[in-house]
Amino acid sequence: MTEPLDLTLDELRLELAPQIALAAMFDGWSDVALASAAEVAGVDPAVARLAFPSKGLQGRAMDMIDAWVASVDERMEAEFADGRLDNMPIREKIRTLVWFRLESIEGLEESLSRAMTVQAMPQNVADTLKQGWSSADKMWRLAGDTATDYNHYTKRAILGSIYAATLAVWKSDDSEDKAATRAFLDRRIEGVMKFEKLKGQFLGKDREHFDVARFLGRLRYPQG
Repeated sequence: MTEPLDLTLDELRLELAPQIALAAMFDGWSDVALASAAEVAGVDPAVARLAFPSKGLQGRAMDMIDAWVASVDERMEAEFADGRLDNMPIREKIRTLVWFRLESIEGLEESLSRAMTVQAMPQNVADTLKQGWSSADKMWRLAGDTATDYNHYTKRAILGSIYAATLAVWKSDDSEDKAATRAFLDRRIEGVMKFEKLKGQFLGKDREHFDVARFLGRLRYPQG
């Protein structure tokens, strides 16, 4: 294990993030949680604060949450770097990746709830969307997606919304083995598969000139 003093500030952010998340169950995403994580890691609190440089309590809270999300991203990428997803159907790849992320933060439902409260603040919404987009992009890349056209954007937007909705269910799910969340995720993925089929039928020969906004508008306001 690399000693804290040998880490760059970016590396230190990722090193501290899981411990900060643990402390956030009791202290919120606060300087107290950061100081607690630094003590556990044997890092000078002043140095730890340098790794989360945003000014103000909410700015630093978003820094810490972003590092937590990034640490889950990193763990996911390391876990599936062996190519085990290659022979799975696409829906199983996505289900596996999403569920791995949920299992990675098991026991931290309170920390997640507090994080989502911070993320929902008006000044943080843009950064929250960026976090979701980045994680969705990493999941699609691990799933083998190489699309560079409109599909690149629609897939990530849709998966980001599925993941966010599933997190919201998961954090309050007290069913055995999170069965309610599993069922919710399966329904959402099945809905996307139907959407993709409908989209393919809708596009026909105009696939290369597909207008996402126009398509969604027609779904919402079908022509008579």
